Amino acid sequence: MTQFKGSITALVTPFKDGSVDERAFQELVERQIAAGSHGLVPVGTTGESATLSDEEHERVISLCVEVAGGRVPVIGGAGSNETAYAVSMAQRIEKIGVNAILAVTGYYNRPSQAGLVAHYTALHDATDIPIIIYNVPGRTAVNVSNETLAKLSKLPRIIGVKDATGDLARVAMQRRLCGEDFVQLSGEDMTAAGFNAMGGVGCISVTANVAPDICAQLQQACLDDDYVTARALQDRLAPLHEALFTDTNPSPVKYALSLMGLCSEELRLPLVPPHDASKEKVRAALEELGLIG
Repeated sequence: MTQFKGSITALVTPFKDGSVDERAFQELVERQIAAGSHGLVPVGTTGESATLSDEEHERVISLCVEVAGGRVPVIGGAGSNETAYAVSMAQRIEKIGVNAILAVTGYYNRPSQAGLVAHYTALHDATDIPIIIYNVPGRTAVNVSNETLAKLSKLPRIIGVKDATGDLARVAMQRRLCGEDFVQLSGEDMTAAGFNAMGGVGCISVTANVAPDICAQLQQACLDDDYVTARALQDRLAPLHEALFTDTNPSPVKYALSLMGLCSEELRLPLVPPHDASKEKVRAALEELGLIG
């Protein structure tokens, strides 16, 4: 069974007065592990990777690896729309000691399927650790086809996909084309239980920043093939899942964490705090779960 499974938190990067709040980040990592999270993803989309400098990017991943101390796997975000830069970043964070790399498709450039194969093959050949493809066409305007994923799955260190397409039918086709051992992780909290029922093994989760214990319990229930429990937990989490995506991620999740006293809601432009209706939904969801008074 793969080590990359269950509830894997797409960590926020907390800021304070414009800089990374290292102490708050370390405490968030420790909280995740104590709550039972199965893995961590520093500096992905939720970690505002697009606005971090290279130095900050490497520092945040280093802190995560250091605090985790091998207790859970760390999957470092290392994607870029420029292949040479993605390779350089992947090589640097490989040296830090991550367990795998999460590499997004070529946003803005909109490469063809042949271009995607060439991009990921170059990344694979330049590194020595597992690579998880991040397919999120809603942000990148590029979709990895099932056939392209099948080609890439033949490379020994391309071991899985974070699928944020929301298309649950893909899970079965990807199992057929890539094999049962190919790691399929949901990138969408609201449909994660259904994704697992179709053959997924976990979720790289935004909601787990806020409710790591419940998310871990849900994912463990799925791994145990206990979908009665998983459905009940999904129903509990549904209002929070919905609330956290009422504005651009990660502004609602940072607002939620600020209400819980875990970090500031500070973002980097062009992101701004969520609108008032979003804030109301976030607060109501937190209250319903007993996460704030």
